[in-house]
Amino acid sequence: MKHKILIIQGPNLNLVGIREPGIYGDMPITEINQRLISLGSELDTEVRVFHSNSEGGIIDELQNAMDWADGVVINPGGYSHTSVAIRDAIAAIKLPVIEVHLSNIHSREGFRNNVVTGAKCQALIVGFGWRSYSLALRGLIEQLDQ
Repeated sequence: MKHKILIIQGPNLNLVGIREPGIYGDMPITEINQRLISLGSELDTEVRVFHSNSEGGIIDELQNAMDWADGVVINPGGYSHTSVAIRDAIAAIKLPVIEVHLSNIHSREGFRNNVVTGAKCQALIVGFGWRSYSLALRGLIEQLDQ
């Protein structure tokens, strides 16, 4: 495999496909994850997926990624609007990180417009449903290839 990418799924993303399908879609997160792993294989890239509902678990996984990953795609869920600690971890690991969201967070409640974590990411991709992840994965791989 040419590259190794970590995908981090934050709080409540384990409920995608069940929780508010009108906002987050009806595709189960397990299928989204499998599609990303398959896409990675097609692109000669190892994709590992991690989920945590806890801020500390996400921070630990970001730090662990320094030892093996070439880059990270992260959906911090609600933490994207509040977590200075995750933001600081993204900045500290010195890996390219792309933040994704299933919904267009900028067209939703006002508090979702403040994206604390995204300020330290290479890019922010929102509103494409599960395709937000595939766009991020493809973009990250292209960036690593340059």
